[in-house]
Order: sequence, then structure tokens, then C-alpha cells
Amino acid sequence: MSNNRIVIEPGTIAGNYWKDLWKYRGLFYFLAWRDILVRYKQTSIGIAWSVLRPLLTIFAFTFIGWLFKVDTHGTPRVLLVAAATLPWQFFSSAFSDASNSLISNSNLISKIYFPRLIVPASTVIVCLIDFLISFVIIVALMAVFHQVPSINIIFLPLFLLLAIVSAMGVGLWMAALNVKYRDFKYVVPFVIQVGYYISPLIYSSQEIYNHTGLPDWIKYTYSLNPMVGIIDGFRWSLLGGDMQIHWVPFSISVGISLLFLIIGIVYFRKMEKDFADVI
Repeated sequence: MSNNRIVIEPGTIAGNYWKDLWKYRGLFYFLAWRDILVRYKQTSIGIAWSVLRPLLTIFAFTFIGWLFKVDTHGTPRVLLVAAATLPWQFFSSAFSDASNSLISNSNLISKIYFPRLIVPASTVIVCLIDFLISFVIIVALMAVFHQVPSINIIFLPLFLLLAIVSAMGVGLWMAALNVKYRDFKYVVPFVIQVGYYISPLIYSSQEIYNHTGLPDWIKYTYSLNPMVGIIDGFRWSLLGGDMQIHWVPFSISVGISLLFLIIGIVYFRKMEKDFADVI
């Protein structure tokens, strides 16, 4: 008989941990596929909900923008709103699902060892699939308004990657906090609600950056919201024309997104060894 033994411990060194992520990729695929099936299993309209929900939001925000005569800088209003709503809904869904993912899988976490990072990561992938399905909305609207994307569209995957980074960063941080402090489940909806107001969904960021009456510190504070840079990037990639990226504030948004990811991973790893006992 072989004397070789494999001992799996939650407190292994970081190098082994990242290797374990690849080793347990099958579990990652399983969790993602399970969540996809659960999401649509008992819904009457099935996968169409991934299109219907953002579509209703786009129409509502378009009406509000029209009601308050928000300047669209020559871009059809519904396109301006759609190019912002889709990445925002991906971020808000991924952030919310990742934040609650450990609690939702408490039975699995308390029984066996695997890299817990797989759980929130799998929920983000599910939300990404939703985003790709709902992307048909912007394609259809651009066809209706005869809007031909510029060469900028080749950079769209980079802005989508930035949205994934932002959602993962804050999602990991909040997921770890949610295990130890259950009150944080009430913080997530509040953060998302506030995000609706401080993100440029109805208006363009140019209204902020080109406003001569606003001091620079307000403009830089505004750019601390990582979704500002992501939404501006989506509009610039998809709509081109008068859509602009203000590179200094955009760099701030990118830096904040990366900072959130680093903080999220570090804090998640620090708390991970206690998840099975606390949850």
C-alpha cells in the first residue's frame, strides 16, 4: 500500500491556495451552472427576464431624462441611458449576489474544504452571462437608430473587465463582512440604491467635468465612484461621437477599482479560515 497522503487544510500558504483554485475549477463550473439553472428554473418567462428587466429600467430612466430635459450631447437619449444601464445592472447584480454568496452556500462551506473564493467568483460569472444576454438590447437599439459603432468598440472588453474587477472587489469584501456581521446584508441594498443616484445613468459625466461652477475637488470626489469610469468607457466605446473620456478622473476610477480588488482579496483571505466556524 502507498504511504502517500494528501492533507488539505484551510490555512495553507498562499501559493498552494492559488493552485487549489485551478484544481477546484470543476466545482467553480458546477456552482455557476447550478446558479444558472436555479435562476431560471421556475420563472414563467425564463431567460427573457434577463432582457425584460434592464429594458424596463432603460425606458424608465429615459423618461426621467426626457422629463428633466437632460442634455444628451446629440446622442439619442435611449442609447445614452442603455449604454450606462447595462454595465450598472451587471455591477449591482454581481455585487449583491457575491455579497450574499457565502451565506447562501453555508451548508457547503461548513462541511468540506475548498478555496472559498470560488463561491463569490461563480456568482459574478452568472451575472456576466446575464449581461451578455441583455447586451442584445443595445445592439437592437443601435440598429433602430442607425448608430454604427466606431473603432472604439475594440476597447469594450477592457471596460467590461474593469466592471468585473469592481464587482469582485467590493463583493469579496462585503461577503467576508457578511459572514461575521450579518447586519451587513442590509448595507448592500442601501449601497446599490445610493449608486443609482451618484452614477451617470441618466446624464453624462460631461455635465460634471465641464461644469465651470463646480470646484475641482468635487469633480475628483465624483470620480472616486468606480462606476463613473466604467460607464464613461462603455459610452465612449459604443457610441463614440461626442462621448468623451476624461483621462485623469478615469484613472482615479480605475485606481479605486483595483484598490477595492486588492483590499477585497486580502480581507477575504484573512477571514476565510474562520468561515466554517462562524457561518
